Parts: sequence; C-alpha cells; structure tokens
Amino acid sequence: METKWLEDFVSLAETRSFSRSAQLRHVTQPAFSRRIQSLEAWAGTDLVDRSSYPTRLTPAGETLYEQSMEVLQALQTTRAMLRGHHSAAQDVIEFAVPHTLAFTFFPAWVSSLRETFGPIKSRLIALNVHDAVMRMVEGSCDLLISYYHASQPFQLDADRYEMVSLGEEVVAPYVKPAVNGEPLFQLPGRAGQPLPYLGYAPGAYLGHMVELILKQSNTAIHFDRVYETDMAEGLKAMALEGHGVAFLPHSAVKKELRAKRLVSALPPDTRGLDITMDVRVYREKPIHRDMPRGGASTHRAPMAKRSAQALWDYLLTQTARA
Repeated sequence: METKWLEDFVSLAETRSFSRSAQLRHVTQPAFSRRIQSLEAWAGTDLVDRSSYPTRLTPAGETLYEQSMEVLQALQTTRAMLRGHHSAAQDVIEFAVPHTLAFTFFPAWVSSLRETFGPIKSRLIALNVHDAVMRMVEGSCDLLISYYHASQPFQLDADRYEMVSLGEEVVAPYVKPAVNGEPLFQLPGRAGQPLPYLGYAPGAYLGHMVELILKQSNTAIHFDRVYETDMAEGLKAMALEGHGVAFLPHSAVKKELRAKRLVSALPPDTRGLDITMDVRVYREKPIHRDMPRGGASTHRAPMAKRSAQALWDYLLTQTARA
C-alpha cells in the first residue's frame, strides 16, 4: 500500500468527485480511479459507493477516512522531525524549479536577493513543470517556482497553497544570424519551403505555450520539425548552431542577443508571435486549515523553516510595494 493512495482517498472523500480530485492530485481520471481501486484491493472491501452521485463513502470508507487523516498527519509530523535533524542547523531552503527557470531565472534571482534581502542557503531541485508541482503537492520542497499562464493552469488548491508573482517571461522565436546579421531563417516561411523548426517534446509546458502562439497567429506559419527536446537549453544550443528556429524564453537568450549570436526570427514590426507568462513562487500555507467535510477533522500543514518564512515575508512586502 502506498501513502499516495491514502492522500488520493482523502481528497476524494472531501471533494466527492473523481474528476475534481484527479485534477487536484495532478493525475488523469483513469489513473486516479485505478489508485482508488488499488486501495480497495488492499483493504479487501469497497470504500466508495459508486451507485450514488455525488460520490459518497461506504461505512468501511468512512472508517478508513478518519484513520487516514491520523496516519497522514503522523507521517507528515515525522518527516518534518527527520528533516529537522538534517537541515535545521543550516536552514537550507529547498526550491523545486522547472529546468528552464533553473538555468536562467533562478541564478539571477538569487543574486538580486543577496543584494536586497541578504544571503540565503538554497537547494535547487530541477525538474519538468509537472514533477516540480508534484514536489510541492507531496511536501518535498519548501518553495515551488514555476511559469504560469491562464491557458495552462495547474490545479493547486487556493485554500492550501499561496503564491507571489516574481515577474514575467516572454517566449518568442529566435534563430542564428547569417553573415550579414540578418536572420538565417525568418518567419512565416512558405508552404513549399518550410522553415526548420526546433520544437519542444510532447507534454513540455513551453511546448503548450508555443502551440498557443501558433494557434493564435493571424499568419500561417510553415515549419518542418527537425528536432525536439523538452529543455529550452537544448533548443538554444541547436539554434546557436544554425539548425533552425526555436521559441525560447527571453531570459534564456538575453546574453546571446546582446552578443548577436541569436536574433529574432520575426520580420520587422511583426506582432503576435510571442507570449507572456508569469513567473510565480508557491508554498503550502503553514497554518491550521479546516478540512470542510462535515467539519470532522483539521489538517496541520508543515511549519515553514525560519529562513523560508523570512524570505516569504520579504517577497510579500516587495509585492505590496510594487
């Protein structure tokens, strides 16, 4: 039996909806249903009455729900104690950060913090966006830094998590310049002569952003996908070698733009072939919160480290001044 099955079950008991709980747990509904079925197989009895709507628990499910809350709270408390042995003395702040932000945004952001907030001790966990969010959901980091766009939101419960905006990031097409300084390839291309396209692998968050750019374009863009990866740094390396057009975050290419090693792939005065995203930092609220199902129980979120709390208070102050 896996603890995430209990977390799934608690979520289902509170939302009374398989689809809503699947969203909150960041899995597909079929995968979520399989986890509940696995828990029922472990328990040896039905836990959910599937003949009713909204979903409700069986008597056995009611019993497991109450016990699950106690078990999960005990595990969470124990984990906090164990972490305390490891890092309380250093008070290291653990950040879950998508790869692109880890390479580009994070180092410069930490440098700016040292000038205004003071030095911090940090541990960076670089992941894809989905896995970085899961780190936060599973309580395996102090802070999550991620992109946000309304077209691709991730379902973090506002009652449990809070966020601060750190700025904006623009994604646009870039390409290596020719000898004369002009773009080696320039949008939009032609149907009979498509441009070599360096794209993100399926499922990549920035790939979804690029799909939205192309979908909303008033001009047909003609591409021939010649390479793909899920990391913007990989696309940038290929673009620098002249292999094609890549849509990249500005923070990833600003040095190359200054050095004229990359240029915009857009014709002069072209608009609408970029997209602006927020860069946000999230944390779990370190307070008591009521679990509203009948007012039956209360969940205590883990206490924030002193340094993480101090940084969060500083970020809130900076946001208030903006």
